Amino acid sequence: MRFVATLAVLGLLTLPALAAPTVAQKDEFYRVCMSIAQDATLCGCKADAAMTLIDERFMGVVIAAMKGTASPASGDYNAYNTYVARSNQICKPNY
Repeated sequence: MRFVATLAVLGLLTLPALAAPTVAQKDEFYRVCMSIAQDATLCGCKADAAMTLIDERFMGVVIAAMKGTASPASGDYNAYNTYVARSNQICKPNY
């Protein structure tokens, strides 16, 4: 299982460079996170992490999932879980 997770992370790291999330998306991510967690430190860290871990399209997937307006598509599900795990490693090291 750990091997599969490692391969998934490596797969994400070897994707061609795509458009980074926009500042507007980062701001929206932060607002939505704060409406859920009310933790400025965590939400700031997660917003910053998202800017380096995912691309513009996937930021939309993450924001929609956070809002509860859409679940990740089946093709995005593994990448979504990998993103959540990686951002938790960065922002909640003892999680």
